[in-house]
Amino acid sequence: MELKTAADFNFKGKRVLIRVDFNVPLDKQNNITDDSRIRGALLTIRKILSDGGSVVLMSHLGRPLKKLKEDGSVDYAKYTLRHILKRTSELTGVEVKFADDCISNNAFEMSSQLKPGEVLLLENLRFYKEEEKGDAAFAEKLSKHGDVYVNDAFGTAHRAHASTTIVANYYTAANKMFGYLMADEIKHADKVLKSAEKPFTAILGGAKVSDKILIIENLLNKADNILIGGGMAYTFFKAMDGKIGNSLVEDDRIQLALDLMDKAKRKGVNLLLPVDSIIADKFDAAANTAISESGRIPDGWMGLDIANNAIYDFTQVILSSKTILWNGPMGVFEMPKFQNGTKAVAEAVATATQNGAFSLVGGGDSVAAIHQFGLADKVSYVSTGGGAMLEYFEGKELPGIKAITG
Repeated sequence: MELKTAADFNFKGKRVLIRVDFNVPLDKQNNITDDSRIRGALLTIRKILSDGGSVVLMSHLGRPLKKLKEDGSVDYAKYTLRHILKRTSELTGVEVKFADDCISNNAFEMSSQLKPGEVLLLENLRFYKEEEKGDAAFAEKLSKHGDVYVNDAFGTAHRAHASTTIVANYYTAANKMFGYLMADEIKHADKVLKSAEKPFTAILGGAKVSDKILIIENLLNKADNILIGGGMAYTFFKAMDGKIGNSLVEDDRIQLALDLMDKAKRKGVNLLLPVDSIIADKFDAAANTAISESGRIPDGWMGLDIANNAIYDFTQVILSSKTILWNGPMGVFEMPKFQNGTKAVAEAVATATQNGAFSLVGGGDSVAAIHQFGLADKVSYVSTGGGAMLEYFEGKELPGIKAITG
């Protein structure tokens, strides 16, 4: 689809309301530990300012209404976007103003008085329950902050929230568009989903088959190879009457695992499971470890990573691929004893990319892993949207995208 983006618009004299995803991780002292989401919006912000427009930023931070204080009140001090004001000013090179509410009279006064080149950050949208409910009256109020609406928050595009979807109803087609980050995410996802060069390999990991059912179903129609690692692999082994000890398993998904393997066979898709595993006698960084065939894990032991033969098999497939999608780790990579499989896959994806493949890494844990191993700049694209990317690859229409494209 042809996307209407900030690149095609002249913002001179316009007040621009941008939905950004500044839901950044903070430490106990409320310092930002990773500012990549703020950096992701800089291109769009700079384009508007250089055109001679002004910017009103709106975002959420955490889930303040789901995590109330002990007395039942909202923890404004913990979830205020004031925590990110200084860093946003540093990165944009502009002294960003702050409105201590998103729809108060004071907030509207501040946004209405913005001069070209100025930036205003609104307080956390999720202090209002109307945001997540997709409330129309709330969305209409938000729309009064700008003449133009730009959605640059791919990470929330799968939510029909007031600021990501409903607000777009209050702008004409000419005055609503995607920011650079959002357009980039869609373009790269479409390259994998709609025009993947063959062979196309999807690497799927993580704990549960149930989290990945729809993506596996959709990819069975597109991929040549589907490599399955992480805890979800053991449900497949149990489905084949394997012994998996205390490994993670979803007993209610056994039949589904059999159906997926059968479907892969019928479609000629190589669905590859890890032949061997690093096993542990408990879920602990200091556990005793051994190597076992993945379908012959002794009682009292559990698989926590893929082992050498599986790493070899997976690496060979990855290196022969032209398009690679990676979503989910191969094991409990947060513990050094169980990070080899995930690290080896990350290195194989990086090498394949160097050799000319197109690679997209998405989903919180895979993104964390690719950064942890220092390989983020060695793959083609690292997606900022975990849940949104997953739903896009499941073949779902994302409300935040539809709101702009119609």
